[in-house]
Amino acid sequence: MSQIIHGETVLLTHNVRRITAPNPGIMTGPGTNTYLVGSNELALIDPGPEIESHIAAIMKTVQDMHSTLRWILCTHTHVDHSPGANKLRELTGAIVVGMPTEASNSDAHFRPDQCWQDGDFVEAHDFTLKAVHTPGHASNHLCFYLEQDQLLFTGDHIMEGSTVVIAPPDGDMKEYLESLERLKSIPLQTLAPAHGDLIKQPLDVIEGLIEHRLMRENKVLDGLKAMGPASIEQLTPTVYDDVPSFLHPIARYSLQAHLEKLLKDQKATEQNDQWQLKS
Repeated sequence: MSQIIHGETVLLTHNVRRITAPNPGIMTGPGTNTYLVGSNELALIDPGPEIESHIAAIMKTVQDMHSTLRWILCTHTHVDHSPGANKLRELTGAIVVGMPTEASNSDAHFRPDQCWQDGDFVEAHDFTLKAVHTPGHASNHLCFYLEQDQLLFTGDHIMEGSTVVIAPPDGDMKEYLESLERLKSIPLQTLAPAHGDLIKQPLDVIEGLIEHRLMRENKVLDGLKAMGPASIEQLTPTVYDDVPSFLHPIARYSLQAHLEKLLKDQKATEQNDQWQLKS
């Protein structure tokens, strides 16, 4: 992933700025990107974790712009994306927007003022942001489309330089692939992920992600064919033989998601944690 400096405000387009939280890690890359959209009236996308220095960097940028933060939009409610919303709402009076969920791995303190669905939008004098429901990584995942720039804020639906983890039960591989297919119908020039730098040639990237996931699915099918009934632990070294072994515990989440997709597609069966091809 790109070299990104935490707390630095980076002008990406004439009306999009990025501030990256100091929460780098194996799951977050350089850290969670917070985006500010607009000039006089601002929309913020993904406030990130409630880290004091990150909240301070956001507030300083808003003040330096002599702007008003009107909206706080959360792509989803994993704990590296939404917890900063409550503090920023307290400081600015901004409206918090998102899609609630009861998933156990989400921010339990997320309380949106507006519960958005697919197609909902905000409109300021210089931008329009429209929600695109993209379940897969999380059931309540929203991307936000900036019409004026043909730019899509992808949250964790698409990351720079890495595939995202799909972790059941809230993560769903079948829905993830369907969500990727849907994005192909939107006029896009740029993707702005929650982790990493801007991504150009969006259609090629989306096609590549679909191809990669289907390649992995075929490796799951080949593994089941070769091994017969097998557990996720047994399948992982074969299906992810191109991934360092220290990442295999994380890969197991996505392997389970692949297997559950094959179950829905009636290509595999499961009994007592043993998976096999459907006869």
